[in-house]
Amino acid sequence: MEVILLEKVQNLGNLGDRVRVKPGFGRNYLIPQKKAVAATPANVAAFEARRAELERVQNDALARAQARAAHVEGFAVTVIARAGGEGRLFGSVGTTDIADALAVAGIEIERRELRLPEGSLREVGTHVVGLHLHPDVNASITVHVVAEEEPAPQP
Repeated sequence: MEVILLEKVQNLGNLGDRVRVKPGFGRNYLIPQKKAVAATPANVAAFEARRAELERVQNDALARAQARAAHVEGFAVTVIARAGGEGRLFGSVGTTDIADALAVAGIEIERRELRLPEGSLREVGTHVVGLHLHPDVNASITVHVVAEEEPAPQP
């Protein structure tokens, strides 16, 4: 299936590129997400008529992502979790926990923008977490995972 990309798609192409994709990827992801349209003669003509507008929208999105990256780059957030004696967590700290902690700190990051290459955080300590804000914009934050204080036993 041949499609025309309406925005930059990582590992696929840039705005306006005509690319061949598997039919399921085009029908089930690219077209419903409005990232592409089928490369029919009518859609090619419609795309060329809207090209300037789409480029302006893409440039605005890139500028917003770069501003967000500059704002959050190097930001540190603390997440409190229950842990055992050796620093292993009872459970894990995932993207939802990190996004919630960032929201409390006043930084709006969507869960899908967080990148945990080794999976959820399972140990107490300092971890660097990547943010993927745009296909061309990445940033990183520091997440401090701290063990929850046990309440003192009541006599």
